Amino acid sequence: MVPCLIDGDIPVWDSLAIVEYIAEDYAQAWPSDKTARAWARSAAAEMHAGFATLRNICTMNCLIRTELNEVTLELQSDIDRVDALWSEGLTKFGGEWLAGDQFTAVDAFYAPVVFRAQTYGLKFSPVSQRWIDRMLKLPAMVEWMEAGAQEPKITH
Repeated sequence: MVPCLIDGDIPVWDSLAIVEYIAEDYAQAWPSDKTARAWARSAAAEMHAGFATLRNICTMNCLIRTELNEVTLELQSDIDRVDALWSEGLTKFGGEWLAGDQFTAVDAFYAPVVFRAQTYGLKFSPVSQRWIDRMLKLPAMVEWMEAGAQEPKITH
């Protein structure tokens, strides 16, 4: 399954399981503050299990830029919920990242949505847009976009 982490002879599949596995050795994967950690885990789990309309209509593509012909009520509902989550974390924990001053797993879980926001010109609140802009400048995100540009183009 994808994603899958292979650590020696230990396979760990599913993004939530991978993060928990990593957190056993790197506590900074989650916020150190108990309240922030609980919020971050809940928000990551919601991303992991939800937002089907956003995922289906706004497929993942780091390179193209397009506008949607229509934003359905279901899609707008997903966008609004993501925006509310991001705004809540950024406001409640008062840092540059979703759960405080440090980049954590919850930021990583929403990285694909950042690319979707860029690709489709999705509208978010100013506080969320500042986080999107910050995410897009991260070296790992830039590297991800550059790697996407190197992938062979599939034609049908």
